[in-house]
Amino acid sequence: MRHFGHISPTAREGLFYKEPCTFTAESPARMLAVALGATLYSPATRPSLADDVLKQAARGVVSMVLCLEDSIDDAEVIDAEANLIRQFAALAARDTASGPAPRHEGGAGSTAGADVPLLFIRVREPAQITDLVNRLGDSVRMLSGFVLPKFTEERGRQFLEALAEAETACGRRLFAMPVLESPELLHLETRGDILRGIARSVDKYRDRVLALRLGVTDFCSAYGLRRAPDMTAYDVHIVASVIADVVNVLGRADGSGFTITGPVWEYFRRQERMFKPQLRRSPFLEGRAEELRTALIEHDMDGLLREIELDRANGLLGKTCIHPSHVAPVHALSVVSHEEFTDAQDILSPERGGGGVLRSAYTNKMNEVKPHRAWAERTLQRAEVFGVAREDVGFVDLLAAGLTN
Repeated sequence: MRHFGHISPTAREGLFYKEPCTFTAESPARMLAVALGATLYSPATRPSLADDVLKQAARGVVSMVLCLEDSIDDAEVIDAEANLIRQFAALAARDTASGPAPRHEGGAGSTAGADVPLLFIRVREPAQITDLVNRLGDSVRMLSGFVLPKFTEERGRQFLEALAEAETACGRRLFAMPVLESPELLHLETRGDILRGIARSVDKYRDRVLALRLGVTDFCSAYGLRRAPDMTAYDVHIVASVIADVVNVLGRADGSGFTITGPVWEYFRRQERMFKPQLRRSPFLEGRAEELRTALIEHDMDGLLREIELDRANGLLGKTCIHPSHVAPVHALSVVSHEEFTDAQDILSPERGGGGVLRSAYTNKMNEVKPHRAWAERTLQRAEVFGVAREDVGFVDLLAAGLTN
């Protein structure tokens, strides 16, 4: 897999000063945590789930969650589990048949030879983890791990113990992605204790916790709130305060923190945009300008773009997505700009090990070596998996290229 691997090598060469690296489900956890990008959720009840997975892979998706929890009715769980077993078997059969041939070069819209994304199952209860791994049999090799809902210390310990048991049973690495969404985490009087308990749980299983996810929809639900399409999660102050505290306790850059992903964006209805004039300037829009402008109008992109930028500013990386149209903007805004890359390299240059202040190569800011070191290290990690844009390539170019399928 690689980000932007669904576009042609020629197009990538034109976009990137440093191309995104390739990775697999067996890559180091540090790399995979950064590489998750836009994690697309899909109900586990879909009868064409295997085909859907490959279709989204051919469009640039590298991580998916197949959901047995809130996205399906309580009465559907047993049938959804059975459907997952069938769909994983179908994916495993196709993977075996495809062999080691080069992938992601099938052309626009093609699913032939598309890499299977990192696949996670969102369960309801700990017992589902061991049960599903046993039932998956050999096709468990297509599974990267589980998403653990409503995670607290007590509930989380049961989930993580079940994950360890399932790993032993199947003999392969399985990751956990806890979802922080319980009302106790939102409530001020219990938040500190809940956060400290979560920190104890995930620290014990650090090697298996790939990322922490935020359940902002559940946070809003606890107070009967729902943000409008022109507002971000950070405009809802009670939610923003939780995000800040989660990052404070669990997202530190001192080696104790975890990757924390951005909250879901739930809108994709038609609304007027101010983004259209920029699109006319992109070289990737030749012959398709009107089509892409219409796509941007219809998929409610303005609020999403603001929220992705605010996610990054607040220490979050990647995003939960419930609609395929959200994937391309998340990935386009995850690419490291040439300016960011230059600043990060300058800050981490060996001759700067003693600290100090230097003017940026773009002569528009101060780079202070010691305070900006952690930022620079994280920027280069992101550059490894999402690439570095050429100096004259901007977000619109990356977005337009990402929409070519």
